[in-house]
Amino acid sequence: MSFRIQLAETLEQAFARAREQGLLGNANLPEIMIERPAKPEHGDYASSLPLKLARLTGMKPMDIAEILIKNIPSAKDIEKISVAKPGFINFTVSKEWLAAQVDIICADGEAYGNSKSNNRKVQIEFVSGNPTGPLHVGHGRGAVLGSTLANVLKAAGYQVFTEYYINDAGSQLEAFHRSLYARYKQQFGQEAEVPANGYHGHYMIDLALELKETHGEKFLNMPEEQGIAEIGKIGIVMVMGKIKEDLSILRVEFNEWFSEQSLFKSGQFDRTMKRLKDGGYITERENATWFASSSLGDEKDNVLIRTDGTPTYFASDIAYHYNKFIDRKFDDVIDIWGADHQGHITRMKAVMTALGIDPDRLEIMICQLVTLRRGQEIVKISKRSGDIISLREVLDEVGPDAFRFVFLSRSADSQMDFDLELAIKQSADNPVYYVQYAHARISSILKNAAEKGIGFDAGDVTLLTSEPELTLIRHMTRISEVIETVAATHGPHLLPFYAQDLATVFHSFYKLCRVISDDGELTNARLKLVKAARIVLAKTLHLMGMTAPDNM
Repeated sequence: MSFRIQLAETLEQAFARAREQGLLGNANLPEIMIERPAKPEHGDYASSLPLKLARLTGMKPMDIAEILIKNIPSAKDIEKISVAKPGFINFTVSKEWLAAQVDIICADGEAYGNSKSNNRKVQIEFVSGNPTGPLHVGHGRGAVLGSTLANVLKAAGYQVFTEYYINDAGSQLEAFHRSLYARYKQQFGQEAEVPANGYHGHYMIDLALELKETHGEKFLNMPEEQGIAEIGKIGIVMVMGKIKEDLSILRVEFNEWFSEQSLFKSGQFDRTMKRLKDGGYITERENATWFASSSLGDEKDNVLIRTDGTPTYFASDIAYHYNKFIDRKFDDVIDIWGADHQGHITRMKAVMTALGIDPDRLEIMICQLVTLRRGQEIVKISKRSGDIISLREVLDEVGPDAFRFVFLSRSADSQMDFDLELAIKQSADNPVYYVQYAHARISSILKNAAEKGIGFDAGDVTLLTSEPELTLIRHMTRISEVIETVAATHGPHLLPFYAQDLATVFHSFYKLCRVISDDGELTNARLKLVKAARIVLAKTLHLMGMTAPDNM
């Protein structure tokens, strides 16, 4: 439990005591928010609870603040409690409490800051690209967001299940099969045209060449329709293999690769449609089957089964979410989709209501578009193939660490520029380098201490009393709050900002405080502080799916 939550509970107790004494009328307790003051001189934490209570009681906020302070139970970890206009309660933690955190961090290791207070079963579905081509940079943004959010939710105590939904059913598969077959025939000098609705990317030529080298003329020696079907199946496996390889390089793993086809083979799709029909949410008109989503707040009804009898993507999504909530019984589901799915949100929320599921249990996060740059130049096409810029191409250029950090540095709902040149620049201008260099510097200090034979495990942390030391500790203790906030808001973009702040504070401490000096006791205490800083910085990097290098 973070110190912020402890303070909220302390204020809750103070409110209960004051109300028992009749000092706050019959007001109910509003939500207690504990924040960091904008100015450090105002303390370590602040609460605006008196301002909220003023609206409920008609009393002056400053008077309420004084009443609450008088009813706060004594707390040895709080050095000072003060009131600030127009009605804030400010808390300053004791230096002893701060110093003690160093020992706690060293003892807990990277488990420091974790929580066990949550136990909900959460499924996160992300990336989920069609198995008809390589992942592009936009998929990479969703992959980084989803995997990082999964890491943080696990640290916050949730049971997390990650999943990739393979769209391996529908008309796009047939178009892929025929496109690949045409490219395959072309490898043997035969005339063949890629369908107008097919896949024309250069990667299809690469796949066809692989098939030629591996299987020779095998698929030309069978009836054409059989050849198309056989080559299509193999092609899908090949594409999924490359997708899995790219995601592995990006350090993204899934508990499940869920096949859309399984919804139809298992009868899941039919059971879901029956449930909607029995609930009165399906209508038949214009030779098609419709979901009556307009009756549930959507702008219009939506087609489930087309006039040719094939299901829409929307219909498959309904069956898939039935499987998530009702069959597998996830408490909450988070879908991370691309910007082109923005209009899909309202009707999916309507589906939840129709299935008897609280719509608030489904969150759909939209990743906005990405613009690639090299300095001032916008990069529009691949250098290698002249068409799409694949995820792998960018990974090969900047590496997974820079890729992940850059994509986490903006919230998912913000369009962003990715500067390929800056991402690999080895200077303080590059935030990725800046943060990882801080970890490398810390490792260098500890390596130097080891080479000198300095053992500091018994270092006395009560000697850490200077402002640079205490400021560093303050920032280190915030990791628990960052985890809580990211878990609550699903905003992992807070992590890179925290990492940069922590790196800045450490660099400042290093400049102002000599770690290894002639003062043996102070050296041991500061080495222990440095070790704790490495633990927290490494934890932050690992939550982001990045490495924590010992040298650069």
